[in-house]
Amino acid sequence: MRASFPEKDEKWHQEVGVRSFEQLAMLAVDVIFTPKLVRKDNWRQYSRFKKAERIKWMCKEEKGIILAGAHYGNFELIGYMMGLFGFKIYSIARPLDNPFISKYLYGVREAKGQKIIDKKGAAELFGKVASIGATVGFIADQDAGPKGIFVDFFGRKASTYKSIGLLALTENLPIGIGYVRRIDNRFFFEIGLTRLIMPQEWADKKDPLLWITQEYTKAFETFIREDPTQYWWLHRRWKHRPKGEVTPTAGGN
Repeated sequence: MRASFPEKDEKWHQEVGVRSFEQLAMLAVDVIFTPKLVRKDNWRQYSRFKKAERIKWMCKEEKGIILAGAHYGNFELIGYMMGLFGFKIYSIARPLDNPFISKYLYGVREAKGQKIIDKKGAAELFGKVASIGATVGFIADQDAGPKGIFVDFFGRKASTYKSIGLLALTENLPIGIGYVRRIDNRFFFEIGLTRLIMPQEWADKKDPLLWITQEYTKAFETFIREDPTQYWWLHRRWKHRPKGEVTPTAGGN
């Protein structure tokens, strides 16, 4: 975080760091209470949309679209609400290490119609899911290892997953990048669209996979900067480094 916001003083870094962990704890409570509170007839009591009307209708048309987000705010809410309102939504996820917590979380995610695809072997299902006009959801802000694509993220190269770009290129799908941001300390959230990447935008790019990956990563940075307290800074996002880079603090956050 210090490397991402070098212009901020130590007091700011400490406050944002503490608040980031508080948000993580509140998310755990959110997951428990979301199925008990949020219904079709009262969702406006708990959420509002910002610049999301176009993406809503694109999902409803069922021509296929990718939604990408980060570990930010209450990222669990959007999949739940899309399932609640009957959208054809498939989300890519990795089972948690604790099987009991993992089973509970999967149950919450799938309670209203959202379908979860295990990250392992998900690539084999991408074509099938896209062919039925579904929305495919990714949380794609973690380190992708030495085989990822390195793009700029807060001024440093970060290994980033190829999956989103490959699926978009293969199936000619648009990509919507958005967030679910908590408002104050309440169980109330703003659901917003930061960027919509259309297939024609990468048609003339020399390296479309790299361009797409950089674009959605830049969109993540945009909404994180608006309120960095809601991002999961505990991730080792810059763990792996590009070949040939020699930086003393390369592995730190």
